[in-house]
Amino acid sequence: MSENKTDRGFTLWFTGLSGAGKTTVSRIVAQLLRERGKKVEILDGDVVRTNLSKGLGFSKEDRDINIRRIGFVCHLLSRNGVVAVGAAISPYQAIRDENRALIGDFIEVYARCTMDELVKRDVKGLYKKALAGEIKGFTGVDDPYEAPQNPEVVFDSDQETPEQSAAKIMTKIEELGYLEPAKSASGYTAEEESKVNERLKSLGYL
Repeated sequence: MSENKTDRGFTLWFTGLSGAGKTTVSRIVAQLLRERGKKVEILDGDVVRTNLSKGLGFSKEDRDINIRRIGFVCHLLSRNGVVAVGAAISPYQAIRDENRALIGDFIEVYARCTMDELVKRDVKGLYKKALAGEIKGFTGVDDPYEAPQNPEVVFDSDQETPEQSAAKIMTKIEELGYLEPAKSASGYTAEEESKVNERLKSLGYL
């Protein structure tokens, strides 16, 4: 008998440019998962660099090492029943694919946002400096960012609220079988409630 996927750990891998909403949305999703009884750990790119990857620079080699380290920790957590949430720019497709192959139970979430909006959000003005050539090697400006080819979820943070993006991710987690469908106040899942409403309409009650 195969193991129920709802009993397994898995990795939610958030990728996207700086300021695209990875940290904000990942924190909301983590809280929603905890409310549903899951053990969750967030590995935020900036926090990891301060601790796990202290001393690494921003060359391609160092970036790859950093993302592999986050992936390895996610792998350890996931195989021990924890939901690991990785939130790092992770600009290169090949390294994200390496982590997917290592972890297996891997859900890639692409935080997409226009450059205009990223510039508006950037209180430190780093994008403006990079676009003006004052900062070199800035991901998404003069250093490449390879957008995911086939992510499980894409959210557009310049068009959605963080809560809407989080709800989209939770729905996908349910669809993939890692989480039992949430029940509404009526005690039905959203799908069941829709069917009940359709039946009541056909009978003329609604």
